[in-house]
Amino acid sequence: VAKEGYDKEKIREEIVTMPCYFDEYDTTVEFITLEELKANHNSLPHGGIVLRSGSTGENNHVIEYSLKLDSNPEFTGSVLVAYARAVHKMYCENQRGCKTVFDIPPKYLINMDYSELIKTML
Repeated sequence: VAKEGYDKEKIREEIVTMPCYFDEYDTTVEFITLEELKANHNSLPHGGIVLRSGSTGENNHVIEYSLKLDSNPEFTGSVLVAYARAVHKMYCENQRGCKTVFDIPPKYLINMDYSELIKTML
């Protein structure tokens, strides 16, 4: 949805030429009305598949991650809450310093007692 008076062609051009994001893909930009957005696209579903391959000597391997979200904003908010909770737990254990998502073990992200986590998910 473009605001009234905005140049749709300029917006389209800025999107499809966005470096390291859309510029390497065949991208189509479609404008819709605010009414259509509210009626048909309010939940902002999102999804995708990431494949990663590698080898261990003579054997090749592929791991696949799949994501299907009914509401991308709701999922993103839940992830942010999970990481905030994880940082708090780590702080209570006297863990300090800069962390990335790779530094936070799943046991801190899942809102479940550790023994219950092992019992039900391992």
